Amino acid sequence: MENLLRFEDGVTVSKEDIEAVAKWDPKAEPDQEIAYRPSRVLLQDFTGVPAVVDLAAMREAYVALGGKAEKITPLQPADLVIDHSVQVDFFGTPAAFEKNVQKEVERNIERYQFLKWGQQAFESLRVVPPGTGIVHQVNLEYLAPVVFVQKKDGQAEAYPDSLVGTDSHTTMINGLGVLGWGVGGIEAEAAMLGQPVSMLVPQVVGFRLKGKAKEGVTATDVVLTVTQMLRSKGVVGKFVEFFGPGLDGMPLPDRATIANMAPEYGATMGFFPVDQETLTYLRLTGRKEEDVAFVEAYTKAQHLFRDSSAPEPEFTDTLELDLSTVEACISGPKRPQDRIALSQAKTAWQNARANLSGKAEVSSAEISLDGQKTTLHDGSVAIAAITSCTNTSNPAVLVAAGLLAKKAIERGLKSKAYVKTSLAPGSQVVTDYLNASGLMKPLEQLGFNLVGYGCTTCIGNSGPVDDAIAAVANDVVLCSVLSGNRNFEGRINPSVRANYLASPPLVVAYAIAGNMDFDFQKDALGKDSSGNDVFLKDIWPSNKEVADTVGRTLKGEMFERRYAHVLKGDTAWQAIQSSTGAMFEWQSDSTYIRKPPFFEDMEKGQAFTAPGPIKGARLLALLGDSVTTDHISPAGSIAADSPAARYLEEHGVARKDFNSYGSRRGNHEVMMRGTFANIRLRNQLAPGTEGGVTRFVPSGEQMSIFDAAMQYQAKNIPLLIIAGKEYGTGSSRDWAAKGTMLLGVKAVIAESYERIHRSNLIGMGVLPLEFVEKQNAASLGLTGEEEYSIEGIAAEIKPAQRLTVQAGDKKFDVRVRIDTPQEAEYYKSGGILRHVLRQL
Repeated sequence: MENLLRFEDGVTVSKEDIEAVAKWDPKAEPDQEIAYRPSRVLLQDFTGVPAVVDLAAMREAYVALGGKAEKITPLQPADLVIDHSVQVDFFGTPAAFEKNVQKEVERNIERYQFLKWGQQAFESLRVVPPGTGIVHQVNLEYLAPVVFVQKKDGQAEAYPDSLVGTDSHTTMINGLGVLGWGVGGIEAEAAMLGQPVSMLVPQVVGFRLKGKAKEGVTATDVVLTVTQMLRSKGVVGKFVEFFGPGLDGMPLPDRATIANMAPEYGATMGFFPVDQETLTYLRLTGRKEEDVAFVEAYTKAQHLFRDSSAPEPEFTDTLELDLSTVEACISGPKRPQDRIALSQAKTAWQNARANLSGKAEVSSAEISLDGQKTTLHDGSVAIAAITSCTNTSNPAVLVAAGLLAKKAIERGLKSKAYVKTSLAPGSQVVTDYLNASGLMKPLEQLGFNLVGYGCTTCIGNSGPVDDAIAAVANDVVLCSVLSGNRNFEGRINPSVRANYLASPPLVVAYAIAGNMDFDFQKDALGKDSSGNDVFLKDIWPSNKEVADTVGRTLKGEMFERRYAHVLKGDTAWQAIQSSTGAMFEWQSDSTYIRKPPFFEDMEKGQAFTAPGPIKGARLLALLGDSVTTDHISPAGSIAADSPAARYLEEHGVARKDFNSYGSRRGNHEVMMRGTFANIRLRNQLAPGTEGGVTRFVPSGEQMSIFDAAMQYQAKNIPLLIIAGKEYGTGSSRDWAAKGTMLLGVKAVIAESYERIHRSNLIGMGVLPLEFVEKQNAASLGLTGEEEYSIEGIAAEIKPAQRLTVQAGDKKFDVRVRIDTPQEAEYYKSGGILRHVLRQL
């Protein structure tokens, strides 16, 4: 409401829009479109690099059309935090951090030179250098003002901080009372260029919290429980707001942990209002006292400040959790919402094992590690990682991990030799308080040395496992345990088939156990020096120990010192030389940064070409349910026999220098070859295969999806994708849509979509369509052999209209999943960036 009032102009925001929001009916289906303008944009480097690449190409295209370069510049403040590029190449030694940072800069020098150019070329773009922290934690601890103040016509104007970010976990900032959610890089670029975010006024689900977590239960256990409950409820496209007496005793880092995982429970955001705890956290993290007082005064004046006497808001629907009922738990083996009570973890693993291995009996393999023989079997934990924004921003769970490590060392316990252990905090402050509390040393003694300040394992940057372990990965089902938010198959490491989310202390416990086939209540972790069994309960820290340690060692001056020169970077960053000037100098031999082809065919005065019907199309892939953006546009390592690897080798890149898909997002040639190349993708057009494989239908030949797409393009045959439920779930990967478009896919037909990917498809001019009347590929008898035509696509395409698909001798209706008139305009222009350029 505040946003619309501030931007009312009679064109993008009308009096009628404001009245419609004022009359919001909580129970009504969303149908009121509004133009929302966030205060700022937040980028991480994997999605930030291609965003800046697009802006550089757009600037060049605009100049070619007769415009001035400076016109293409972010009109909204934008912060880009480099946090996705560090990999765990070195671990378990004091030198791991220094060596990983050195390797990171060597691998990514071209990208970092490009970002340094962007920082000087675009006035309102700030770049936070590598080695500082994870974007969401830096946002929470430093970037977010909660109330924005900007000079306008000589006067200071205050309004609520709000943002969109190119990482789906932008929602973490909702824990601080700030509206923020993830969008695709394409939408973020448009927001940076002053385009309003087109959205429907959402339904809001209230989540009532009461009671208090019992002894030994962590914030991670609470968030995994909340995630399962909300996924089961069904909150895709909705806002969730947390309320109730349970908020009164809930520290802000716990709120941020719950807000962080909104993408996992499917909501646009999980919001906690500003209250006394918000002010306490702002003071703790070194914000100035006058700024904290201003936040309090402003939010109270605007009735945005919560206290326990306030009436409960009206909601579309509500659900409730008594925090005292939450049990210790983990989640896996491949979805965040698949919660398992820790007491049932062994049984659940045994049930999952047969599905994952395809064998009735447990497989094992003997390997040699550092000259020592050891046996791996189904369930062996190959990776144990304290990682990710979700939990490393929460001092309580990290201190709990440290205390558990300390007690384990005192009882003579060790991590198993075959477990790759790592500690990758989201902020330099974490190592400050772990050192101050004396807990860093015991973590290091168990192999949890600092490996970097970044996302690492959670996004697939786990680095290689030992060659001996990788060699048996096809024979035994290896596992990872991580304190992250994503555990989709194929994401964490190519050698690992089962991935489990757990709290940081449980990550340490699993490193000691070395095995998912483990019952922490009954099985001993080892023996102490007296030969007595040591169980998890013997080394688990009490809530009081954790709280006392946090209270004693976490100080505001730690935040002040660490963020005092946050944009300066270390000596390695300062030494990087980059080009200058308004226009980027593209290097023809670069394999990291290439000028994308999105604007190549635009000419001055050129007439707008409206989309038309799709005729004679073929199916590139026939996919099942829960196909994630990881399946579509993989992060992580580039497989040696993939089309992307072939391209890199042809351009003189040695295999050891392939780096990751994420790091090469500024090169469309690599990314389109990586589209649908995930090693765990199962395409029903090529039954019995895993990976980016399809059949070129005209000849029946089996080949890579990229090679087939190129053959179809050579014959001018348009392509379709057909999928099941929740298509595009997961991270907000803009390349999942860009790559789809570059492969020649004109439309996707799915049973349902995750919000960001659907919007990204439209942003790239790909039409999202949805089966109707509970139909799907199986019920319609579609084999993928058919030739497809879709009638009714025209310049006047409307939100939610029906179109008819002819598939061979079958005919069925689909619903257009363009949800707003603004999205229809983007689609008709061939995508959001072309729309902006045409407007200019």
